[in-house]
Parts: sequence; structure tokens; C-alpha cells
Amino acid sequence: MSGGLAGAAVSVTAWGAGSVLAKGIDMDPTAIAVYRFGIFSILIVIWMHYRGDRLTGKVLRRSMFGGVSLGLNVALFFTAVKWTSVLNATLIGSLQPVFVGVVASRFFGETIRVRDALLSVGALSGVALAMVVSKGSPEWSPAGDALAFAAMFSWASYFIASKQSKGQLSSTEFTAGTATWATILNVPLALVLGQDLSWPDGSSLAWLMVMVLVAGFVGHSVMNWSLVRIPLWVGSTFTLLIPVVSALIAWAVLGEGIALGQVGAMLVVFTSLALIVRGQATPARRPATR
Repeated sequence: MSGGLAGAAVSVTAWGAGSVLAKGIDMDPTAIAVYRFGIFSILIVIWMHYRGDRLTGKVLRRSMFGGVSLGLNVALFFTAVKWTSVLNATLIGSLQPVFVGVVASRFFGETIRVRDALLSVGALSGVALAMVVSKGSPEWSPAGDALAFAAMFSWASYFIASKQSKGQLSSTEFTAGTATWATILNVPLALVLGQDLSWPDGSSLAWLMVMVLVAGFVGHSVMNWSLVRIPLWVGSTFTLLIPVVSALIAWAVLGEGIALGQVGAMLVVFTSLALIVRGQATPARRPATR
């Protein structure tokens, strides 16, 4: 369990950094998705070949739902961060534990303790507070927020698909399959939307490679590995940390402002998450037997 928790923490930190990279790259949002996942899928297939594995038809078939969900998520989310603030986009995305928690309880038989449910509500309240405080800021856009909500539902679907892949695909196979589907989906989508798919310039390509390594190999690979070792709802709740990481990096690198109320909201999110993780990492004591 502890290894899975550590992996989830590393993953969401990498995704938080990737959100800021997406805003800073001078390319159309869907084009970013095409190149990011196109490069990522090629590299991970090469890695699989080196290990003696292959991207088979079975892998593609069983990873299709997750790949389509991921493809929709990145297309919607990358557009959202171009239109609204990084903080708002990631905060809205972090609402997905509500949806995932219901699914995990209903279909995966996972038990969510009352204490942890209350802490999750506390974390979500912090998310809501930060959204209210940020409304009206120069970077805020209602259309961007709407896209972020759509991205949130597809992001939740990706988490569910990753959990469902347990016993059918290895984490590497699932990651390779979903990255391939995300690329396949975003190419025609970019063409329909009239986005520029020309080869990126040197600076954009360099940052795309950083995104591939950080958000791709570290983020997706490690989280897919973690989700077969920890409850689905715990991995989903970890994503509440993404806005904290994204907001701090966007403030330091992009100059996006952070209001005092947003700082307080992020502290609420971080504290609630820390208490949930502490409770999961510490096994419950069994009553002594005579």
C-alpha cells in the first residue's frame, strides 16, 4: 500500500507540472495533445520491444475505453488551460473524486470510511472556495471553465478504465495502449478544428519532450502502476493535489496571481489529503485476542 501511495503522490505532482507546460507551449491545444501522446506512444512501444513485449491487437482492444477517455480529456483540458487560468482548470478537474468515489463504491466494492468521506468533502470545499475567489480574475473564462468540467468527466472515466484493466493488462501495456488511442483520436479532431499540426519549432519541441517525460512516463506510468495497489477512490482523491502544484508553478513561472483566499483553500485541500493518506498508510489495529 505504501508504495502505491508514494507512486500516486509522484504522479499527481508530475501532472501538476504538465498542466503548466501545456499553457506555456506556443501551439494549438489539440496539436499539443497529438505530439505529446504521439511521441510518448512511440517511446513506450520502443521500451516494450526492448523488454520483449509488443503492442498487440488485444492490448489495443482492452485499452480502447481508457484511451478514448484520455484522448478526450487532454483535448478538452489543454484547451481549457489556454482559455482560463491554470488554477481554475486544475481545480475543476480535481472534482472527479466525487464521481469516481460513487463508482468505486458501487462497482468495485470499495469501502469508504465516514472519516475519509468527510475529509474528501473538506478537500472539495477547499476546491470550491478557490474557484469562488478566482472568479473575475484576468485569466478567468466561463467557457474555459465549462471545458474543464467536460474534461473532468473524461478524466474520471480514464481512472475507472485503469482500475478495470487490472488482471487483463500490465500497467505498461495499458499505458502504451491508451497513449496510442489518445493520439489516434486527437489527429482527426485537430484537423476538424482547423488546428495547426505542423512540426513544432525547437523551443516547443523541447518543452513537449519535457512534458512527455514528466507528465507521460512519470505521471501516467506510475499512476497506472499505483492504481492496482491502492483503492481507486484513494488514487482519485490524490488528484486534489494537482491544483496546488499547478498554481504554485504557474505563479512562479507564468506570473499568474494567487489570492490570499486561494492560498487558504489550497491549504485546506492539502491538509485533508494528508490526513486521508495517513489513515490509509496506517493499518487499523485489530482487537487483542485472549
